[in-house]
Amino acid sequence: MTWSNWSGTVTATPRQVVAPVDAAAAAGVLARAVDSGRKVRPLGSGHSFSPIGQPTDIAVSVAALAGVRDHNLANGRVWVGAGTRLSHLNRALDTLGLALPNLGDIDRQTIAGAVATGTHGTGLGLFGIAAAVVGVELATASGEVLRCRPGDGTFEAARINLGALGIVSALELQTVPAFRLRAVEEQLPLAEVLADPHGFAASADHAEFFWFPHADTVATRRNHRDGADGDPLPRWREVLDDEVVTNGVFGLVNRVGAAAPRLVPSLNRLSARVMGSRTYTDRSHRVFCSPRRVRFVESEYAVPLDAVAAVLRELRAWYDRTRAPIQFPVEVRFVAADDVWLSGAYGRATAYVAVHQYAGSPVGESFDVFERIVAEHDGRPHWGKQHSLGVDRLREVHPRLDDFLAVRDRLDPARVLANPHLERILGA
Repeated sequence: MTWSNWSGTVTATPRQVVAPVDAAAAAGVLARAVDSGRKVRPLGSGHSFSPIGQPTDIAVSVAALAGVRDHNLANGRVWVGAGTRLSHLNRALDTLGLALPNLGDIDRQTIAGAVATGTHGTGLGLFGIAAAVVGVELATASGEVLRCRPGDGTFEAARINLGALGIVSALELQTVPAFRLRAVEEQLPLAEVLADPHGFAASADHAEFFWFPHADTVATRRNHRDGADGDPLPRWREVLDDEVVTNGVFGLVNRVGAAAPRLVPSLNRLSARVMGSRTYTDRSHRVFCSPRRVRFVESEYAVPLDAVAAVLRELRAWYDRTRAPIQFPVEVRFVAADDVWLSGAYGRATAYVAVHQYAGSPVGESFDVFERIVAEHDGRPHWGKQHSLGVDRLREVHPRLDDFLAVRDRLDPARVLANPHLERILGA
């Protein structure tokens, strides 16, 4: 078996692939690996752009650990198998009259992978998905199965766990009653948004914007929970916008730009104009999530909310000076301060800034430049995206990293779950 992540930037050929059917079987895989001196990596959907999930020896598929296992409608708590795709989970929760309080715009990840790497969504008064976790079922290298609850260090470390503590077999999530969103999408001048990022972020329950390098406008998305009156997009409009334009035409534009990089600034301005305005209402997960069929690579950093305008201005100055042929938009989202140990938003209101490049075009030095800019603002990398930081720098920007490493030392002293990427970001 040859394994590849979604973007095709990381590949591996594990020596063995196993698919445990329950937590006890997963714990057995780990215990036997310790005895034989082998390495194990849990595999989700492979949607991380970093090599965090890259298996070197034994790959553990969580595909058999899927589905809603138990639910309590009175308190909204739901136990979910680790291998449940977000797309499946959203539909299952909707059937129960429930929903996750926040989501990103891609729903192909497994719930365990999304939690483990800090998938977040947007909303200045809201948190990332890991903040909804209230219980973790964890198979460990000692052969035990732990049920982790709030109040102990194992639980705090396990919410964003990087796949470094054990194999998560199930998660208990705190859901909310199902809700609808009124989506308002429109173009605004970049200068207007950067003049008051906090005001823009506070203008909706969920606000974000996309900026194509070399363009002067941004495509904004503001989703409101204010009763959510209105109708969904007609099916023809949904197909036209999300499939024909966003995936089909945009894919063609990127292929043209990859073949003729000098055209990229003009193509970006064209792409920015094509992203028009629309307003519609639908179930929350149908508004949050969109199909993403044009492959790309991505780096994303969390910076303090007050720093986001400076980051964007510095990034824009570099793009304009170099005419860098970056074809994908920069995405900016916002979340509230949280208490999740390895969250990018730990202890501070946060803007997540993501830079991308079409998978068929070279990144060049653009990601390095982006990292130098965010480093001046104590940027914290998204664990599932490309970055170059090592454990020493990560310790400087993540105040609870040593607490996390202490839990790792206790649960996996033999480093059975390590791979080269984890050795770089967490130490040997």
